Amino acid sequence: MKNVKISKLWDQLHSSYWFIPAVMAVVATALAFTMLNLDRTGKIDIDYWWIYTGGADGARSLLGSVAGSMISVAATAFSITIVALQLAASNFGPRLLRNFMQDTGNQIVLGTFIGTFIYCLFVLRTIHGEGDGYEQYVPQLSVTVGTLLAIISISVLIYFIHHASTIIQASHVIQNVSEDLHSAIDRLFPERIGRGEPEDRQGIEEIPMSFEKESLPIRANGTGYLQAIDNRELMEIACKHNLLIRLQVRPGKFIIQGGNLALVFPGKKVNKKLTKHINDAFILGKERTEQQDIEFPIDQLVEIALRAISPGINDPFTAIRCIDRISAGLCHLVQKDFPSPYRYDKNNKLRFIAEGVDFRGLVDRAFNQIRQYGKSDAGVTIRLLEAIATIATYTNNSKYQASLRHHADMILQDSREGLSQEQDRKDVEESYYQVIKNLNNDNNNKDWN
Repeated sequence: MKNVKISKLWDQLHSSYWFIPAVMAVVATALAFTMLNLDRTGKIDIDYWWIYTGGADGARSLLGSVAGSMISVAATAFSITIVALQLAASNFGPRLLRNFMQDTGNQIVLGTFIGTFIYCLFVLRTIHGEGDGYEQYVPQLSVTVGTLLAIISISVLIYFIHHASTIIQASHVIQNVSEDLHSAIDRLFPERIGRGEPEDRQGIEEIPMSFEKESLPIRANGTGYLQAIDNRELMEIACKHNLLIRLQVRPGKFIIQGGNLALVFPGKKVNKKLTKHINDAFILGKERTEQQDIEFPIDQLVEIALRAISPGINDPFTAIRCIDRISAGLCHLVQKDFPSPYRYDKNNKLRFIAEGVDFRGLVDRAFNQIRQYGKSDAGVTIRLLEAIATIATYTNNSKYQASLRHHADMILQDSREGLSQEQDRKDVEESYYQVIKNLNNDNNNKDWN
């Protein structure tokens, strides 16, 4: 895995609405000075029909119109973006605003308008007419490029109108969150930090008997959501100081200043310098991210589904789409290896124990709340069972199957209490029996996959 801190910095820049527009403004400034320099040196032949050949007044009027229209369009685009963010917050939840802020298309649109405006300003200030007290000067090539940027900006505006109407659609939002979930699964499962638990356990050092008595806690020096843990740095610290570190938190958890982050053995080696180094490996922030938190995109999909089936909105079709995307993510997940929490160095010495997630916990996050709030909706209940039946066909792991069976049983029980029509209850039971059939087929097919 690449450096966690660099990844965190890039995530912050990518999530900010100013980074790409700022870069494009700098590029526009450099382009303006480059074109003006080419005009002054005359290194490029400008005897072409498409090159601007008008006078100073015409050039000023042209660039002034472009600059004025670009700043007006940029303000309009920004206003439309704010409206889209408000709609997203009310329909899908405020935690999804980060996904809209990360939208590269909107950032490029704003950057194009601002860049064109800045370019025109820099070129406009160099144009002189005969009555200005200077020798007449019209940078013809630079004015032509300004016209070209105006045409590009019009094309970008057309794209923005289409894009703005697309990104607030439920299907688009759900698909983006689903892609984040699949990316997080590929990134985090499995992740090798040091060595996993060796198959041959002969000569392997286990947790010392005196670990609980002789270990000391490392306490957090800040408050916020744990966004990432630099596991490689922790491994280097443990090897360098001959330590055993057991993590007590995992990414996604809310950390309070003074709370325990990890236990270090032997505790006698703990000092202020070591405490600071270990704290530096825990990256805190104001909100959760999917960088190392596999539960975060699942929670986002669940939040969209819960809002959709709330009495005020009553949109079960959106909830069903969320269930479909969750099931696709879990089908992907069951084919991955969950990394061992025990991390060893090259000499098979246990160095630290991670606080990881398990499949049952992720299935609970995915299905519990939707089951509880959607038990009175036959369509949502049936789709939950169909999702579990689909996931069951992708695994023959007995623990995974037990978790799936547990949720199917709870869904069936809730449907008997929440559905008033007998036919609806029978439809749910048919879906439940399909889950049991798929689970039994997997139990009888141990050579699957």
